[in-house]
Amino acid sequence: MAINENQCKHRIYLKSTRQWVEVSETVYREHTRFYDAFRKKAQYHGQCICPKNKFWLCDGDCCNCEYRRGGDMLSLDFTSENEDGDTCTPQDAIPDDSPLLDEIVCDRATLEQLFRRLQELMPEAEEIGRLRLQNIPDEAIADILGIKRTTFRSRLAKAKDILAAEYPDFF
Repeated sequence: MAINENQCKHRIYLKSTRQWVEVSETVYREHTRFYDAFRKKAQYHGQCICPKNKFWLCDGDCCNCEYRRGGDMLSLDFTSENEDGDTCTPQDAIPDDSPLLDEIVCDRATLEQLFRRLQELMPEAEEIGRLRLQNIPDEAIADILGIKRTTFRSRLAKAKDILAAEYPDFF
């Protein structure tokens, strides 16, 4: 393919032949656009670690590239077929660590028991909780309840110790 003198402004390196080839601007832009997109996708998926000053070497042959990241890394959107012919991704194999419904119900029942027991030990506990949520200091809460601050703190500590002994998983 003959190229005019004024069109020979761009060159592309061919790794297979280890030669530079002069091409027109249109060919150069198309080549660059294609391989830039290809490389960016590989980099996004963690398969390419090509440094910026070596982008001109990219020929899309990632399997034989010196900048290919080693190992069998797969991206989460890589799809394959299983033995049943169903399409699956590595993300399908990630275990679901969310708690089971039975665990949630048991924890809820235990928490309700804990609150009932707290109410038995310290009837003003619910009011104290509301006041603490409003960022009221312990001294002001003790004044509202009509007791000394030290008495208030010792009652809280005693209730906490009893509950910690009865419900060790929560403390």
